Amino acid sequence: MSTEPMCQACGMQYAEARENCPVCEDERQYVPLSGQQWTNLSVLRSSGTYTPRIEEQGPGLVGVGSNPGFAIGQRALLVRARSGNFLWDCAAYLDDALVAQVSDLGGITGIAISHPHYYTTMVEWARAFDVPVYVHEADQQWIGRPDPAVKLWSGTTLDVADDLRLINLGVHFAGGTVLHWPDGEEGRGALLSGDIVQVIPDRTHVGFMYSYPNLIPERPSVVRRAAELLAGYRFEAIYGAWWDAIVRTDGFEVVQRSAKRYLAHVAEEG
Repeated sequence: MSTEPMCQACGMQYAEARENCPVCEDERQYVPLSGQQWTNLSVLRSSGTYTPRIEEQGPGLVGVGSNPGFAIGQRALLVRARSGNFLWDCAAYLDDALVAQVSDLGGITGIAISHPHYYTTMVEWARAFDVPVYVHEADQQWIGRPDPAVKLWSGTTLDVADDLRLINLGVHFAGGTVLHWPDGEEGRGALLSGDIVQVIPDRTHVGFMYSYPNLIPERPSVVRRAAELLAGYRFEAIYGAWWDAIVRTDGFEVVQRSAKRYLAHVAEEG
C-alpha cells in the first residue's frame, strides 16, 4: 500500500503527513484557490480514474504516463539507449500495470529528473525497478521523500551512461537539468529538456522562464549561461515535458536563436 501523502496540485509525494506543500507555496508554483488538498497512490489506484499510457514519441523514445495525467500532468520518457533503457523525468501516477508495461519494454537502468516539479513519486519508481534516481544537489531542499535510492550529483555535467549526459543549466531551478542523448534521432542527437528549455506552440523557438504559471521571466545571466553550455552539444530534436511537445528539426539552432531573442527582449534600454 502506497499511502504516503501526495499534493493534488503538483503531485509531490511526502514521507509523512503535513499541512502545507512547500513546492506549491514557492513562487514558481501555486496553491489552488480551492486550497491545499491531499491524496495518495492507493487512493488514485482504487479510484478507477487512471490508466497507463505508453506511446512512442520519437526514434528510441517512448512516452510513459497516465490517462488522464495527474497533478501537473507531465509524461516521462523512456530512452532506449545503447547502454540500456533510462527513464527521463517522472510521471506522478504509477501502478502495477504501468510497471508491467515498462518491464515488457526491457525495464530501466536508472532515472534522472529535470527539476522538483517532477520529483513526484520518484521513490516509488526507483523502488519498483530497483534503480537509482539522479537529482541535482542544488535542489536537495525540495525532496519530499528522502530515500537511499535518490542520488545527489553536483557540478555541471554527469554521465549516467557512456551515451547519456545530464547537463545542469540552472534554468527554472538552480538544479534545473536537461539530458543529452547524442545517439538520438538516428545519430543527429536529442535534447530531453522537461521544461528547463520549454517547448512552446511555435516550434521554431523555445522558452526560458523562472515561473511558468506565474509568468516570471528567467534571469538573463542564467539564460545566457544555458545557451553557452548547450553550444557545445549538437541535437536535432528537443523533447519537452508534455505529450508531443517536440521540436523535430534544427533543435540546436532553435535554442540559440531563442536565447538571443529572449536576451534582446529583456535587455535594458539605453
